[in-house]
Amino acid sequence: MAATFHRSPLNDCMTEQAYKSVPIEHRFSPYTDNGGTIVAVAGKDFCVIAGDTRQSEGYSINSRNVPKCFPLNGTTVLANAGFAADGVNLAKRVKQRMEWYSHAHDKEMSTPASAQMLQTILYGKRFFPYYVFNILGGLDHEGHGCIYSFDPVGSYERRPYQAGGSAASLIQPFLDNQIGLKNQVTDEKVQDYSNLPLESVLKIVKDSFTSATERDIHTGDYLQLVIVRPSGIEEQQITLKFD
Repeated sequence: MAATFHRSPLNDCMTEQAYKSVPIEHRFSPYTDNGGTIVAVAGKDFCVIAGDTRQSEGYSINSRNVPKCFPLNGTTVLANAGFAADGVNLAKRVKQRMEWYSHAHDKEMSTPASAQMLQTILYGKRFFPYYVFNILGGLDHEGHGCIYSFDPVGSYERRPYQAGGSAASLIQPFLDNQIGLKNQVTDEKVQDYSNLPLESVLKIVKDSFTSATERDIHTGDYLQLVIVRPSGIEEQQITLKFD
């Protein structure tokens, strides 16, 4: 004979009481990831900094035309990807500091000095960091292209080329092969990547973003290209995929 179990109203009441007494956890995060991708390549007498203009959150697109590259003066450009609000705030802060420097010293801050200053700013915020990955590009004291790659708390290094953001894992291997000339098997003498002409670098950067938009939903819409040369800064915009 099967046993029959009866629910007691007293037990139901106690269970409901115990459930209501459990503390409810409330969460709030000051950060979000707005996606996007940035790339920079240093040449012999130029530097190319590029970024897409899509700002997204999850599967939603907030805007299709939000730049990620910020010219700071005549020789330096900051590009960042991650939390868009932090990126804009950081760019404004760095540009203001550089303007103060130019007024105080009657000259523009160089790109290597700007990298050191950016490192100080990021490390000073290490306990509540800017949630962005930065690439600073421009010209050094000798007029050569230079790139500095940063993590959110200020660690940085000079690189000949670098990708960052949501499609970095797709673009970096492509740059390693096409610019760094890694894993290439050929009988001919391969040209040194430091002597690549500007036209070749622009083609490689455009191709890298065109390919990335096929695989990464957080990258797309438009490509913002910033070219830094001794004569000044030039900007171009190229259409990418909208889906």
